[in-house]
Amino acid sequence: MQFSKALRQRVKTGEITCSIRIWLKPRVKVSGRYKLEEGFVVVDNLIPITFEDITPALAKQSGFLGVIDLLKTARHGRGEEIYLVEFHYEHPN
Repeated sequence: MQFSKALRQRVKTGEITCSIRIWLKPRVKVSGRYKLEEGFVVVDNLIPITFEDITPALAKQSGFLGVIDLLKTARHGRGEEIYLVEFHYEHPN
């Protein structure tokens, strides 16, 4: 999973523990470990959701100012399937 530079530090500190992604199909799997700088983002849960599930509170929890701000970043290509990805950051040993 990739994150904008503006979000990376907040992911690493544990302030951000979820992300909304709009994909054609899932690009991560539960228990998958994805490199983020010196550590890893570990996916804890992958939940299909709808646009109606994307609330201002969820957008803020994901690190964005609001729903519109989140949607500008969440869409990847022609994707139409929406996923809530819950994760934690694993610091290097």
